[in-house]
Amino acid sequence: MSQTKSKRLINEEGLRIDGRKFDELRPIKIEVGTLEKADGSAYIEWGKNKILAAVYGPREVHPRHLALPDRTLFRCRYHMAPFSTEERKSPAPSRREIELSKVIREAVEPAIFTELFPRTAIDVFIEVLQSDGGTRCAGITATSLALADAGIPLRDLIVACAAGKIDGQIVLDLDNIEDQKGEADLPVAISPRTGEITLLQMDGIMSREEYEKALNLAIEGCRQVYAMQQEALKRKYASEEVGAKGDDEGEGLS
Repeated sequence: MSQTKSKRLINEEGLRIDGRKFDELRPIKIEVGTLEKADGSAYIEWGKNKILAAVYGPREVHPRHLALPDRTLFRCRYHMAPFSTEERKSPAPSRREIELSKVIREAVEPAIFTELFPRTAIDVFIEVLQSDGGTRCAGITATSLALADAGIPLRDLIVACAAGKIDGQIVLDLDNIEDQKGEADLPVAISPRTGEITLLQMDGIMSREEYEKALNLAIEGCRQVYAMQQEALKRKYASEEVGAKGDDEGEGLS
């Protein structure tokens, strides 16, 4: 996070480079059940980010000595495709990818009833097809939906969003340019029903007042995305019900 202010990030009318106001999210598109071979899956476009999440399990643990006697082993792999960034990225796992795999796992695991599936494993694979800042938040949001799509019991959906500081102002949902040239970034993940915060990180410098404003703004962003998560699940299962009804009517005609 650069400490150098860039007045190009917010114009005289108070609009950001992409035309958004300080409290506006980037456009978000969510689809659930996009992968046939996975137990559960979700696809999210968040701004220019394009991310797939796939869930497998609960299933037998390999290697077996990793099995936990009282709960499931929840594993997460975050990976950026070589073509996801402007310069080709090495396909080998980077230090950042290993860190974000841990961050996403720890943000999402509190929502899972892990005690219901002892001696099993639930594996999540997050593939970033295109990156434009905020992939950890988008990855957490997609992972939660993929788990729900897999039928894994959850206390709540986990949703994430970030706020930050650019040109001395607190704004919602930083894109890549704002993340790189801004002064601070604050990713937050919450369980909206309980208000529990499952992820809170900060990169950069803010005053206490700025931090509180950014936190509240990020939580409000999470609640907006949470409504989109719920709508995506409703669309998926509504379409399944329509398809099942059509099949039943077809059988009756035959």
